[in-house]
Amino acid sequence: MASTVWVKKSALAETRIHEDTLSVLGDGEVRLCIESFSVTANNVTYAVIGDMFGYWSFFPAEGDWGIVPMWGHAVVEESHHPDIVVGERIYGYLPMGTHIDVLPGKVTAGGFTDMAAHRQPMSPIYNQYSRLAADPEHDPAKEAERMLFGPLFKTGFLIEAMFRREGWFGARNLIMTSASSKTSMGLASVAKDLSPDIRRIGMTSTGNIDFVEDTGLYDEVIAYDDVDSLPKYPTVSVDFAGNSSLLRSVHEALGEMLKYSCLVGATHVDARGSNSAGGGGSAMPGPKPILFFAPDHAVATVQELGPKGFGEAVGRSWKKFLGAVDSVVAINECHGLDAAALAFVESLEGKADPQIGIVIRP
Repeated sequence: MASTVWVKKSALAETRIHEDTLSVLGDGEVRLCIESFSVTANNVTYAVIGDMFGYWSFFPAEGDWGIVPMWGHAVVEESHHPDIVVGERIYGYLPMGTHIDVLPGKVTAGGFTDMAAHRQPMSPIYNQYSRLAADPEHDPAKEAERMLFGPLFKTGFLIEAMFRREGWFGARNLIMTSASSKTSMGLASVAKDLSPDIRRIGMTSTGNIDFVEDTGLYDEVIAYDDVDSLPKYPTVSVDFAGNSSLLRSVHEALGEMLKYSCLVGATHVDARGSNSAGGGGSAMPGPKPILFFAPDHAVATVQELGPKGFGEAVGRSWKKFLGAVDSVVAINECHGLDAAALAFVESLEGKADPQIGIVIRP
């Protein structure tokens, strides 16, 4: 039997465990048994904008139900592909469940692409799987960190690369909302490393200020209630919170000093409002917020640096980031899909502790 967590698309806090009989594999297909995956605010974003960007289409469910994608590890349980053997381990995009069948193509020593027909319309970034035996990013001692931070860190890396390509739009300050989030910490780390002249300002709730300051990734940490104290210098902002009221407050506090407004993710789902770029009503001062879609920027950055240069640059920044978060985030390993569903709902409702990384073994 295969089990998956189904999430109601119209009411994301409603979940159920769905069980189905494993089908017979076709020619060239491979069955992966899922070993582990992380649950983060990133997964909430996949669900919130699932219809807009096709995230529900990777692992289809039925009717108004969907399966939220996760990042994690799996082992080959059965193989009808001549180059992929039972027992091999992989890392990549997985359903919140126990199994997934894939159709490997473009197979190399380092990985393969799932060529299943229903996945081809989506970004190829999400269809690529790493074969751990020949994966330069794989560190057996850091598997949990890779699941928790890897995709989010790369998003932060790509945001910094975009800003640097554009000369930071003439800004001297970088504001990041939801500064306790993993993607924000990733961006702060890369900016600290590669753009040290840019002042990094993290915004967070009052209860998370100590945690955010302890990361050492930000030059300044400001509570959401103190938005009016934001320094009035040329600034770019990255909104990880998805809170339309907060975004409007940032725009109003900075006005013409805000040179670029970037939207990434949606960790404060209940405050998104009818328009994530401002919640409706009168137009906000300053630039129109622009949604950041990581796969598109990944293509641009790989073209700029070349595949080898891109991999090396990410690797250097990743090692520095791991050193920064090693002592501030604890790993909590949970077992079973009920635990996965609970962790997803807690993250959705903003109840997840940023100091704890959740890893699920289904």
